[in-house]
Amino acid sequence: MIAVIQRVHYVKLRVEGHLVSQIGKGLLVLLGVSINDGEQQAEWLARKISQLRIISDEEGKMNRSVLDTGQEILVVSQFTLLADAAQGNRPSYIKAARPEQAIPLYEKVVAELQIILGKKVPTGVFGADMQIEMVNDGPVTICLDTSVLMK
Repeated sequence: MIAVIQRVHYVKLRVEGHLVSQIGKGLLVLLGVSINDGEQQAEWLARKISQLRIISDEEGKMNRSVLDTGQEILVVSQFTLLADAAQGNRPSYIKAARPEQAIPLYEKVVAELQIILGKKVPTGVFGADMQIEMVNDGPVTICLDTSVLMK
């Protein structure tokens, strides 16, 4: 799995002009599921995201996590994170999981985050054309790849 995690002041996610999800201060997680992923990667990633100390404390140092602060997380599926553009100009998505594999794992990450945080975690709409409005805080953007980090 690949996750791009952005610290945000707010996020509003729309599908066909309709507001579907929104959060205030917290993290926007763009999540890509690969053909090699399973439940172990989903569980590990949820724990890692919830414990990342990328939220500033009172001294302005990144010493706090969403667990510490009670901030929110919004998770959006994004298969294009698995794009391979090494050859040619048209990216290949052969490493991205098909929906029948990706949806349960995406839902597993969200479910694990909900258990860890003790509250609902808003999401995007899997496979939909989404418009995301956000204000990045910092900016702080962290990329996690379970294929590298879990070795």
